[in-house]
Amino acid sequence: MAATNFRDYYALLGVNKNASADDIKKAYRRLARKYHPDLNPGDKTAEAKFKEITEANEVLSDVDKRTQYDRFGQYWKQSEQPRANNTTRSTPGATPGTNRTGDFNTVDFGQYNNFDDFVNELLGRFNNSGTPNPAASKAARAENFTSNVSSNGANNLGGDREATISLSLTEAYKGVQKSFNLGTETIKVRIPGGAKAGSRIRVRGKGNINSSNKQRGDLYLTVELQPHPFFRLEGEQLICEVPVTPDEAVLGAQIEIPTPDGMVTVNVPAGVRSGQSLRLRGKGWANPRGERGDQLAKIVIATPKSISAAERELYEKIRAARTFDPRNHFNQVML
Repeated sequence: MAATNFRDYYALLGVNKNASADDIKKAYRRLARKYHPDLNPGDKTAEAKFKEITEANEVLSDVDKRTQYDRFGQYWKQSEQPRANNTTRSTPGATPGTNRTGDFNTVDFGQYNNFDDFVNELLGRFNNSGTPNPAASKAARAENFTSNVSSNGANNLGGDREATISLSLTEAYKGVQKSFNLGTETIKVRIPGGAKAGSRIRVRGKGNINSSNKQRGDLYLTVELQPHPFFRLEGEQLICEVPVTPDEAVLGAQIEIPTPDGMVTVNVPAGVRSGQSLRLRGKGWANPRGERGDQLAKIVIATPKSISAAERELYEKIRAARTFDPRNHFNQVML
């Protein structure tokens, strides 16, 4: 069956199919800053676009998922062609009646009714009711989860296993409840607020079966954080970049800066340098104990790309009267 409603993730992010991981990350961050719901309150179009590019980034930033997506895309294109153009061959050892199309002899893409079913399984998603997507078979869903879980070598006999959980910065800061499909059961895991990249959450009794005593080990979830369009986390500190105009940098100003608690007013000192950071004490990351780090606002002097005639006249007067030369020491520089 042809898997319909295929979406070109490369086109969504504005990159080509040979784009590097760094190219994909940069493209996503650029678009996330443009469409993030926090920066476009009430804009449903921007919200939908943000969801699309986030989905594209989730898939293309993961090597295994990107490989599966690329292969699915080829299958989708083949499935739209007349059957006479396709060649069918059996996978060695496969059950009769489960032939694969073309060279796709490791994944039966024909099991998906549409592209959304494929993506839901690829990303381990659930449908709106919170139950596993019925389009994928139970065995296939179990295989999908297991592919992201590796046994802990040191505790292999104990049945412990590990998986990675991807959280948005908002989910990590506030805490969130996530659902996981473990093949035959669905579990809900509460991630406490204050989780950071590399944090490990232990879920008791949800690991593999211990081969010696037949008891289940534990599941360990390692947190990874998705990029945010404005904030990034370094230790207990939230880092952000704050643009100021040249006149604000020279004369000083009072500006408003976003924090996890909302907007706050900050004094920008006169003569501030680009790259200098302002410290907002107690406005940073809240750890599970409720303790807050600081937020650092890195100043970036933003120059306008276009100015009015009046502004140009004033800038020219400033240039004519300027006494400060930031390059006056250049004649002393030698190699």
